[in-house]
Amino acid sequence: MGARPSGTLELVNGQQILVVDDEVPLADLVSRYLTTAGYAVTTCHTGPAAVTEARRLRPEVIVLDLGLPGLDGIEVCRQIRTFSDCYVVMVTARDDEVDTLVGLSVGADDYVTKPFSPRELVARVQAMLRRPRRQEPAAVVGVEEPARRFGELAIDVAAREVFLQGRPVALTRTEFDLLATLSERPRFAFGRRLLVDEVWGEGWVGDEHLVDVHIGHIRRKLDDDPARPRYIRTVRGVGYRMGEG
Repeated sequence: MGARPSGTLELVNGQQILVVDDEVPLADLVSRYLTTAGYAVTTCHTGPAAVTEARRLRPEVIVLDLGLPGLDGIEVCRQIRTFSDCYVVMVTARDDEVDTLVGLSVGADDYVTKPFSPRELVARVQAMLRRPRRQEPAAVVGVEEPARRFGELAIDVAAREVFLQGRPVALTRTEFDLLATLSERPRFAFGRRLLVDEVWGEGWVGDEHLVDVHIGHIRRKLDDDPARPRYIRTVRGVGYRMGEG
């Protein structure tokens, strides 16, 4: 089944959301809630259609079911990540940690488990889209922040770029937001809840160990061994911090 538009109201800065679920009534229900909240929404119901529509629409957010015909949600997310850094909310029918971790490992930003409240999903989408995407240009604010440096790691917050030994590191939006938050206050021990509030928003509800999953991905991309960390250190019983010692 191909993509099917569902109420393209350009009311929230033209922000486009793609809802992908093979349960048509559920996709329509989610679409109605998001449309009522003022977003432009398109629905589709198969994995291949999801990849096609994501490439065509360039949505800000994709609500992506894990169990799709044609291609499952994990493979869809993996393919989308080759051309888009949009926010991805993974939807699973099972509260299964393996599914969750695998889904997030390919670049999903958040997840919900069926049955879920459409209002809660809308709140999560709104929280994601309230995150600042970039700083104002230096010419506008009059101050240019130098790149934050930690040994061979450089974090350019204004450009949202990360370099390791001079080579760019591809991070998802959520991964970058976490790294930027940690690097803003070196040696400060951030608890998981504080990181959730800073990155996902204070109204976010879910498993705070989602932070651990994303930190694990960042460490792998930075070749940062948790046993001998160079950049991100675990603070036992608290959370994480950046900095030496």
